[in-house]
Amino acid sequence: MKRILFLVVAAFAISMGAVQAQSNVVKINVLSPIVRTGSVFYERTIAEDKSIQLGVFYTGFSIEDTKFSGYGITPEFRKYLSKSKEAPQGFYIAPFMRYQSFNMTAEHEGFSDHADKATFKTFGGGLLVGNQWVFADRFVLDTFFGPNYNAGSIKVESGEEDAFDTGAFGGFGIRTGIAFGIKF
Repeated sequence: MKRILFLVVAAFAISMGAVQAQSNVVKINVLSPIVRTGSVFYERTIAEDKSIQLGVFYTGFSIEDTKFSGYGITPEFRKYLSKSKEAPQGFYIAPFMRYQSFNMTAEHEGFSDHADKATFKTFGGGLLVGNQWVFADRFVLDTFFGPNYNAGSIKVESGEEDAFDTGAFGGFGIRTGIAFGIKF
């Protein structure tokens, strides 16, 4: 899984030098702080109707008694479907992949000095539909929504695997966001 992600990120980097007329957009997902996450995206057009985007996030939050801290990397390909607008604006579909790595701690009630520890890594992907608007050829509003699937593995350092709730990051889910950014 790591090799596949590496190849996708490498292809992303190589393609950045292959475009003649391109637009670049840097965005932040304004919904991310709701779940104690910081999320940043870099999008670059590669054709009149296509772009590639790389998203990264860092998080630190809790689900019940399990504390998560970690990061994720999300390469994405966007196909803009509007015939009257060029990328990076208009309605789009976007297949994506995602790699996530978390350190987890599960605290036990009544045992303030004892906690189980583990690392949890996931790999998955999905398909988004969205729309991106560009205002004054500078400011960007991007809205997106779609299903995703992640499969993961947990490596327990101390304690039992059953002590960790990883349900929010494994299996089927929804990826959504509203991002604001700058085009240059």
